Amino acid sequence: MHLPEDPETPLQINIVPMIDVVFAVLAFFIVSSLFLTRNEGLPVTLPTAETAEAQAQRQVVVTINAAGEVFVGDKAVAEDQLLEAIQTLGTVADGGLVVIRADQSVNYGRVVGVMDRLRLLPGVQLAIATAGSQP
Repeated sequence: MHLPEDPETPLQINIVPMIDVVFAVLAFFIVSSLFLTRNEGLPVTLPTAETAEAQAQRQVVVTINAAGEVFVGDKAVAEDQLLEAIQTLGTVADGGLVVIRADQSVNYGRVVGVMDRLRLLPGVQLAIATAGSQP
């Protein structure tokens, strides 16, 4: 008995599904890498410290730029309005952390003045950001 021969179809490699998977993985890594960077929005040159530690709890960032201007987050505030601006955020109540990001060229007295005003908040904890403490 003679069986008819099947015509051999040439083998083909379909790369479209592979391209889809590669682009999906690439998109995942691009999106996830955006969450790894920390952008405070205000350019300051932080001093360096060898013993700096990263803080994991919820925090409010107070920035003092090279011109001596005070910002809560990315919003400029007058020094006499600093406490009200932080209290409206509501994250400092009962032991909240306020991180002070002061440019290294800012006068030491200016930083101490801001710290002194922040200590009027009940239960506040203060931290000073350095170049080594940025995650």
